[in-house]
Amino acid sequence: MLPEKWQQLVGNIQDNFQVLEHDKQHLDDQGGVDIEYIVFNGPLGKMKLEFITKSVVLDRKTKYSNRFGAETVVEYIYSQDEKSHKLKAYKWDEAADDWLEMEAKKFDL
Repeated sequence: MLPEKWQQLVGNIQDNFQVLEHDKQHLDDQGGVDIEYIVFNGPLGKMKLEFITKSVVLDRKTKYSNRFGAETVVEYIYSQDEKSHKLKAYKWDEAADDWLEMEAKKFDL
């Protein structure tokens, strides 16, 4: 999903449903990850959508030793300007008191 489509989706949700929470987070790991989420009361109950933007992995370097018991370290090289985007959808489960991820096959944007 492209950022423009995400903004359009958020606008539609704000126009048609009761928004409970809408915020952004930035994590420094994995080359920088931006997560924007919206929580709202939808047709299936309380729902949460996350739009995740990550840097694209350009290269992976594996550092290891042939010594017994030595650990292997994987170093990733991330792009500064190329980003990948992902949408995740969750439904609130009252019994588990937690978010359950919905399968991507069940919704097509």
